[in-house]
Amino acid sequence: MSYREVSVIEVREILRLWLEGRSLRAVSTLAGVDRKTVRRYVAAAEAAGLAQECGPEQLTDELLGTVLGAVRPDRPRGVGAARESLDAHREQIAAWLKQGLTLAKVHVLLGRRGAVVPYRTLHRYAVSELAFGRRQPTVPVVDGNPGEELQVDFGRLGLIPDPVRGARRVAHGLIFTAVYSRHMFLYPTHRQTLEEVIAGFEAAWAFFGGVFKVVIPDNMKSIVDQADNIEPRLNDSFREYAQARGFVVDPARVRHPRDKPRVEKCVQYVRSSFFAGEDFTDLNDCRARAVLWCAQVAGTRIHGTTCARPAEVFDAEEAPLLLAAPAQRFAIPVYTKPKVAPDRHVEVARALYSVPGELIGQRLTARADGHTVKLFRRGQLIKVHLRQEPGRRRTDPADLPSEVSTYAMRDLDALARRATGYGEHIGAYAAALLDHPLPWTKMRQVYRLLGLVRRHGADRVEQACKRALEVEAVNVGLIDRMLTRGLEADTTRGTATGQLAIPIPAAVDTAASKVVPAARRFVRDAGEFATGATGQMRRPS
Repeated sequence: MSYREVSVIEVREILRLWLEGRSLRAVSTLAGVDRKTVRRYVAAAEAAGLAQECGPEQLTDELLGTVLGAVRPDRPRGVGAARESLDAHREQIAAWLKQGLTLAKVHVLLGRRGAVVPYRTLHRYAVSELAFGRRQPTVPVVDGNPGEELQVDFGRLGLIPDPVRGARRVAHGLIFTAVYSRHMFLYPTHRQTLEEVIAGFEAAWAFFGGVFKVVIPDNMKSIVDQADNIEPRLNDSFREYAQARGFVVDPARVRHPRDKPRVEKCVQYVRSSFFAGEDFTDLNDCRARAVLWCAQVAGTRIHGTTCARPAEVFDAEEAPLLLAAPAQRFAIPVYTKPKVAPDRHVEVARALYSVPGELIGQRLTARADGHTVKLFRRGQLIKVHLRQEPGRRRTDPADLPSEVSTYAMRDLDALARRATGYGEHIGAYAAALLDHPLPWTKMRQVYRLLGLVRRHGADRVEQACKRALEVEAVNVGLIDRMLTRGLEADTTRGTATGQLAIPIPAAVDTAASKVVPAARRFVRDAGEFATGATGQMRRPS
């Protein structure tokens, strides 16, 4: 029961009924006062000398004043002692409430500090002194100039059939309301993605015949990346769309529906007037009927606030002031922040693109549209690639270091030219190595040949390749062994069999030296064909 102050007449009636010998329950019922209150006044009257066996003539003004003074002591400020004790904790209570603590928690913390007061007393104090729970008065906001502001919000409509899934699916309504005329447009959709939101905006511009200068949306994730009351961070893709269409985005504050009251009131109207009780075949049917409803029903009704038909006000005062309607389709860009991999590529939309410079491990900003992929670093454009299909790769050889670009790109011609630069026979030997049905599998052998050039010098490798080519010995391991043993010089040739003679190095004793024939490729050694004493050919061992 809420608190109610008992008047003097009611106190006199309570005591009169008690003097008649009625019980406290009966007095409470007849006087309409709580039984505990009746008990307090009767006890105070008995303490003041009132006797039940005496008559009602005892109820004088002096007695009643004494009873009221005992039950309700004089309060100069109109509050009790418990209420006055809270003044010493006013700043602390205000600080706790500002931190978001509940009043029940504040009551507990005050008790720990020794300020034990009833919770109702604390609640009345917080409401009257600290404006706790008091709502701010609603002040109507001026509509602004015609053709300027458009408020946008999502509202849940209900379930409609989805033939693709074979079941009913939730449909949301993207509602656009012109602030000045209250003319509105509805775009039903199953999803609240960026693509669907932009498609809804494009349909709205076509319906209105132009673009509004300022759009006030809710803090929907597809538009606002980080909500803030002062400086919200918009989605880069939607910001670019707004720039292309020429309007400014001014999102509402978080949990402040009054920042867009014109469209907030339309959500319930759309549910009840357009969606409720209707049978839609699919989403396309719902969208087509929404356009007709906006033009023939919502636009022609008498608005309760403006007392005019929204479509008529829009056509007369707003339509001529709108920006031009878009003539071309907007290619929605996708912004990501890929990390440069050790192979100097970044992944954008499941495709790989090369990056110039030493940026391994760093994050870049990538903008991908239907045709190109642009890579930015700290706001500076560093690379532009043609858009690739998912799973494909786009590599610019100029982005890779010269020592790895040839191998990474499998540029056989560049590798052959590099080998030829060290010598004619080195280039010919490299070409022989690459003469293979799968030439890129032999690139490592060419790189090993170039490594021999760095280790032993181009002249020695040139001589070794020349001798190996003469006997058609295409094996880079052979070149390595010739250079290691110093057998690359071509000074002696055999004359009887046409075999290539390779001299023993000078470090070997000349007395024991002899000419060692270098057999041609795929030819057996001559000793395998020597005959014995019987004149029969010996079988090779």
